[in-house]
Amino acid sequence: MKKVHIILILMIAVAIGLLMSLSNDVSSYSSFKDAEENGSRVKIAGQLSKDKEMEYDPAIDPNYFSFFLTDTNGEERKVVLLSEKPQDFEKSEQIVLTGKMKGEEFLATEMLMKCPSKYKDEEIIIKSKQNQI
Repeated sequence: MKKVHIILILMIAVAIGLLMSLSNDVSSYSSFKDAEENGSRVKIAGQLSKDKEMEYDPAIDPNYFSFFLTDTNGEERKVVLLSEKPQDFEKSEQIVLTGKMKGEEFLATEMLMKCPSKYKDEEIIIKSKQNQI
């Protein structure tokens, strides 16, 4: 075998290993029940329980934010986010958390928020005008 072939085989092996490690992080959404049973890191999608208490005091701990989330199955749990409170958090339509259960709480290390679109009203107007034509 030539050196070029050996280097090419090694590069392919590294690429396959990299793809395999990245595929472990990609997962479908789970529920709080699945996270409790599984015990490993999961992604949970849900909505903020706006009637429940949110706790964030940057003077005490700027990387501690707790709130309540209702998952897609309707189960509500306390979530502890190890980060600062995001701006316009209360306006979010959907929240996706990555983390794992710790006792009765979900310990989140990452969060994505789906916020209302500023173009939402314009989309409704455009659709209604198309329906009239």
